[in-house]
Amino acid sequence: MNEQAQVKDKFWLYVGCTVITLLIVIGMVKQSENEKFAPIKQQLEEEAAQMNIRVLN
Repeated sequence: MNEQAQVKDKFWLYVGCTVITLLIVIGMVKQSENEKFAPIKQQLEEEAAQMNIRVLN
């Protein structure tokens, strides 16, 4: 009976560690994507600023 309780405790420990690891990996991938596309986003913002010219009569 005592062995079953220890196995159950380790099971939830493994589940918790797996979930935390997956969240960290997903966060790292998202950060990598943001860094990769940052120059493209900056270029799009600059182009939008250049196209936002008001014509005064």
